[in-house]
Amino acid sequence: MRRLWFSLWYWLPRRPPWDTGVTPPELVRFVESHPAGRALDLGCGTGTNVVYLARHGWSAVGVDFAGRAIAKARRRAREAGVTCTFVVGDVTRLAVPGPFDLALDIGCLHSIPPSGRPGYATGLSRVVRPGGTYWLYAFAPGGPAYGLTREDVRDTFAAAFDVVRVEEGKGRPSAWYTLARR
Repeated sequence: MRRLWFSLWYWLPRRPPWDTGVTPPELVRFVESHPAGRALDLGCGTGTNVVYLARHGWSAVGVDFAGRAIAKARRRAREAGVTCTFVVGDVTRLAVPGPFDLALDIGCLHSIPPSGRPGYATGLSRVVRPGGTYWLYAFAPGGPAYGLTREDVRDTFAAAFDVVRVEEGKGRPSAWYTLARR
């Protein structure tokens, strides 16, 4: 049902509320301070951040389960004149070849039911190279999504990642998590 609900948003004439079309300043700072490599955007939507990464020299891949969002992402990349890869797929059963230097999730994991988190974490640990970065933005519980606490993040990724930084989000209770792959 959630897949249908999210997919329907991409058929409406207006953008879904989470698809701002703007790369967050936190990602801009990250890209400016790290060498380009290979990046994966989980729950990429219409590809705003994948295209941004490609424009800055990254080999970028986006995954989303909404086919209409991926179609819009491919069009966005063509119009921007960049080469990116977009995959219609389930991030809880990740089927993209690694390794990646950076994986980012800006608002996807907090919408996945807790039962899907182990599959998400297993797939992520398989495709992020040792020493790679996983960068996550998530709402806290009680908002418009299932949400994640700091403990949820730590426990979900404890087998392969260390939480190295947590920065409180602005507006709704949320946070930016930086994790390093062991």
